[in-house]
Amino acid sequence: MPDLKDGETVEIKGSARTPYVLKNTGGVYSCTCPAWRNQSLAIERRTCKHLRKYRGEQAEQDRIGGPLPQKSAKAADKPAAPPLLLAHSWQNDAELSGWWMSEKLDGVRAYWDGQRFLSRQGNQLHAPDWFVSGLPSEPLDGELWMDRKAFQRTVSIVRRQDQSDHWKQITFVTFDAPTVRGAFEARLEFLQATFAERRPEYARVLQQDRCRGLDHLREELARVESLGGEGLMLREPGSVYEAGRSTTLLKVKSFQDAEARVVDHVAGKGRHKGRMGALAVELPDGTNFSVGTGFSDAQRNSPPPIGSVITFRFQELTDGGVPRFPSFVRVHPQAGSEIQTTKPTSTKTSAGRKKSAGQTADSARPRYFEYVGGNSAKFWEISVAGGDVTVRYGRIGTNGQTSTKSFNDSEKANQHAEKLIEAKTDKGYQETAAT
Repeated sequence: MPDLKDGETVEIKGSARTPYVLKNTGGVYSCTCPAWRNQSLAIERRTCKHLRKYRGEQAEQDRIGGPLPQKSAKAADKPAAPPLLLAHSWQNDAELSGWWMSEKLDGVRAYWDGQRFLSRQGNQLHAPDWFVSGLPSEPLDGELWMDRKAFQRTVSIVRRQDQSDHWKQITFVTFDAPTVRGAFEARLEFLQATFAERRPEYARVLQQDRCRGLDHLREELARVESLGGEGLMLREPGSVYEAGRSTTLLKVKSFQDAEARVVDHVAGKGRHKGRMGALAVELPDGTNFSVGTGFSDAQRNSPPPIGSVITFRFQELTDGGVPRFPSFVRVHPQAGSEIQTTKPTSTKTSAGRKKSAGQTADSARPRYFEYVGGNSAKFWEISVAGGDVTVRYGRIGTNGQTSTKSFNDSEKANQHAEKLIEAKTDKGYQETAAT
């Protein structure tokens, strides 16, 4: 393969949707991939796998005047992510009478493996010895929790590695025993008996109550949210503990109804190819977003006309003011008239802070996160448009790298975005205004 002349560029396919660009500027070779941009070396000493593939290993070694960088051993040393049970969001589509109901804690998910706490990504959470005293050798699934409206303070303590006395403000609230055989009731009984016997000072079992029906669910949800809580968790009776996202575990938050005007029809993909995939709609304040769920096949074949008003249901507003998990309910009976409802309102979960993890993105206003610590200064941005989830990331001050993943409908796209946001906030990323 011929080498690049001074000033020449060439595209080479990498892991992103768009190819990377290699360039020679006065003998300095560059690549647009994140691996080349994010190195803390002088630009003439940087290399990457794309340059080595194009120019050859020996040519790159001669150019930088030394051995090529070796692959990091960190990945091999990092513990595997624990096999956690993850929840789906309740979409008003399941009867929950008889399910076990508990408060959804706004803390840091933690897996006790019998010796140490691990985060969802498998990173060790360095709790003091006195904090874990009394915990059993059996694995436990739970949350490191301080109080309602205290998520950021909790994260700041848990992410530290100094095992300080600040941990005295934290409680490990456990809600499952992953390796105990049997149904959820058997595991709950194990937890209650074990904690009654061992009485750990900084741990307790999360209270579980039977849901008596939709009215009971709404009453408990209103009570928890009035206290500043995040919502509820519902666990199917008799269910087993299984790694991954499962419909036997549901998270429940408030749903509200509102109206919006239809401004466009978004073409469907996959199963909905050839018909409407989502409605592009607008709120009275001009906020734009898409509604992609709640439609019958007949409604997708003959969607509400542009200019009509629809009623939709949603959980809450994102930081950008866009309804989260919007679902079509009906065409408004006053379709074509002015929208009479006020702008939807959002419930805040801490002093001046709306929910971060667990909120999804929207196409009009991407959500922007930053991580600054040690030698790292990185940003991460996510947006959802219909069934497309677009992520932009890189070092703060650069344009970063962009990738897009497509789904058959907006519901799956929003669920994927929520999972990514939770993973980033678990790693210490904090949401802020884009610069």
